[in-house]
Amino acid sequence: MGGAGPPCSPHPSGAQPRSPLGGPVEPPGGGSHPGRGEAQRLASRLFHLEGVRKSQVASFLRKNNDFSAMVAQEYLEFFQFQGQMLDQALRSFLQALVLSGETQERERVLGHFSRRFHRCNPGAFPSPDSVHSLTCALMLLNTDLHGQHLRRAMTSSEFVSNLSGMNDGQDFPREQLKALYGSIRSKKLEWATEEEEEEEEARGGKKILPQIPELPGGAVTFRRGWLARKVLAEADGKKTPWGRRGWKPFQAVLRGTFLFFLKAGGGARGVSRRPSEPGPPGAPPEEGGGAEEPLGVHHALAERAPKYTKRPNVFRLQTAERRLFLFQAPTPEEMLSWISRINLVAALFSSPPFPAAVGSQRRFVRPILPTAPSRSPPEEQLRCHEQWLERVGQELLEHQRHLPEGWGRARDLDEYRVKKEFLLEERRRYETYVQVLETWLNSGARDLEGWEAQAGGAPPDPPTLTKAHSSPSLAPEPPPGPTVRVRRNISERRTVRKIVPKRNKNLL
Repeated sequence: MGGAGPPCSPHPSGAQPRSPLGGPVEPPGGGSHPGRGEAQRLASRLFHLEGVRKSQVASFLRKNNDFSAMVAQEYLEFFQFQGQMLDQALRSFLQALVLSGETQERERVLGHFSRRFHRCNPGAFPSPDSVHSLTCALMLLNTDLHGQHLRRAMTSSEFVSNLSGMNDGQDFPREQLKALYGSIRSKKLEWATEEEEEEEEARGGKKILPQIPELPGGAVTFRRGWLARKVLAEADGKKTPWGRRGWKPFQAVLRGTFLFFLKAGGGARGVSRRPSEPGPPGAPPEEGGGAEEPLGVHHALAERAPKYTKRPNVFRLQTAERRLFLFQAPTPEEMLSWISRINLVAALFSSPPFPAAVGSQRRFVRPILPTAPSRSPPEEQLRCHEQWLERVGQELLEHQRHLPEGWGRARDLDEYRVKKEFLLEERRRYETYVQVLETWLNSGARDLEGWEAQAGGAPPDPPTLTKAHSSPSLAPEPPPGPTVRVRRNISERRTVRKIVPKRNKNLL
């Protein structure tokens, strides 16, 4: 791999203004392809892994739309394959990202690789299609030779015969195919893996906490205490099945941008300590407990849950993956403290969103929220959140002005509703971020306890709609009176009586 812009593949460039939430903006009259400049910036961040992981890169390249194709083209411009064999170039490409997705999506990513390889080596193969055919054959050969199966592996002669006529109607050189077969047989194609998985394997399976930048004052662990958790929605807002919605007590630790859950062990086997019976501050989980998957709080929003009345001191948390949780704290003060500190962490370390993919189906797509923490100081974060809040407000106003044409089209109305709900949620979230950072910068406190004392707790509850009359002269409706239960007469009751003939009574 090398620097960007090798001489073997020039391409047109030029930035086109786009909506702050990923929507396309029509060019003012001619010019370069819309979104080219945005695709170049996104491809640079993907190649240098700025705010993304290797496992997330392929999701930007495998979509079947114009913007994803532009991002893939710009991303492949960072690779220099001049003078390399096909297997050597493929190995370097697979080390840069995790090739995931369905079969069709993987072939689409390999198609971008094949076109780039052909531009860098135009004399090696007659067309990009022949490169793509041979690349897919190498991937299948790698699975056949090194996969976990018991049947006989493919031989060199079978590999050559399977590719008969695949070189634009001709045969590949036999010696070239034998050399590629020997290379794959002697050394299998290695995929890139998650950085966290590599660290876990190197340390004997232990999960290592991520390195998180410190806040002003040196705070890294923002809070710990006992919480009860209830899962309402999983990733992408999918409702959690009823069997997994029960309340579970944990010792929660908010460290960096992650909320860790340590299972609470009771004095007897199988008995859990409730959050209303907290242990000593900072106490470790008891023997035989364990830990569950940590929850990322970047781009999250915590607020009180006034509509949930079954338990006291309950607040709700919505994450970047649209997962929804309810948490119960032992006291109202601890509930407000959890809400304030989670929102503070989200406001300080949430990186700017990536633009959403642009397609030709006119469907609303949410922007992509990076998981890597932001390195900007609080002042810069505040300015960034204020700018994004202003953009969201402008787009919401523009969205409300343009109602979908043809109220009979249910699909357009559904898309309109989904985007409006998203914009309202984004405005609420960034209003909270701006408020939290303003109090953090203006308080002058050097610790979290002092900031909480001056901040005044959690943000206000989200507004609810109230019933209103169309005319102010109308008197409000009186409250409904108590309902009276009336006993019905026996003759009015509808009963079903089974009539049995006398001759069949002995059969009962």
